[in-house]
Amino acid sequence: MIVKELAEQLELKVLAGEEGLDREIKGGYCGDLLSEVMAKAPEGCVWLTVQGHQNIMAVAVLRDMSAVILVGGHSPDEDTKQKADKEGIPILLWPGSAFDLAGRIYAGLA
Repeated sequence: MIVKELAEQLELKVLAGEEGLDREIKGGYCGDLLSEVMAKAPEGCVWLTVQGHQNIMAVAVLRDMSAVILVGGHSPDEDTKQKADKEGIPILLWPGSAFDLAGRIYAGLA
């Protein structure tokens, strides 16, 4: 599945990084502690987090992620959106919990 398909199926709002909507999703990761995400998130994953600052894009680039999904109604700051556009890594928004979204993504990828 690619990021665009996931966004359409789950009605995720695409906020930035539209150039990367054709990235393939190879898995997922949930977490908010950046050092843990840097160490354990698999390449090609979609990352579910509440963090909205620019450092999330540095982690997403480092781990070659397919997309970052901000959950719980959180939004990124303007610098983060600009970095996502520059790197071509989509930032998607989900108003509900990470738990609920992770289950829906897993069911779709399994």
